[in-house]
Amino acid sequence: MPEVLFYHMERAGLDDVLPGLLEKTRERRWRALVRVGSAERLEDLDARLWTYREESFLAHGTDRENRRRDMPILLTTEDENCNDANVFFYADGTMPVDWSAPRFEGVIRVVVLFDGRDAAAMENAREHWKMARAAGYEATYWQQSASGGWEKRA
Repeated sequence: MPEVLFYHMERAGLDDVLPGLLEKTRERRWRALVRVGSAERLEDLDARLWTYREESFLAHGTDRENRRRDMPILLTTEDENCNDANVFFYADGTMPVDWSAPRFEGVIRVVVLFDGRDAAAMENAREHWKMARAAGYEATYWQQSASGGWEKRA
């Protein structure tokens, strides 16, 4: 059963938080699937991952490409593990369709990133926290600190 981590973003948004988490994922040689809520958001993140730092980029692809199975990081709007990912990232309001489904077999982590400045996103995260726990996952809750790091809250 994978680790489930809820990241409550308050001081930085997805464009700033996601690259660091993906770097750590790749350092462990894990593959990542990043699910977002719209084609526009996917395009924005696609561009951001190539340019987020002058000296670096994150090799990745999108679900529109033919070689998506080969991508170590795949951006998608779908809920299908197209690249045999070890880590699923849900962002931009997306969440797993069914926490009790066997879809997370072989997955090491499920990471839910939500905007703490958005009341609807907060409520959605709370509901999915309850669903994940009810499905038997030991979910942890991380909140951004004043310094921009992450503090475990639950």
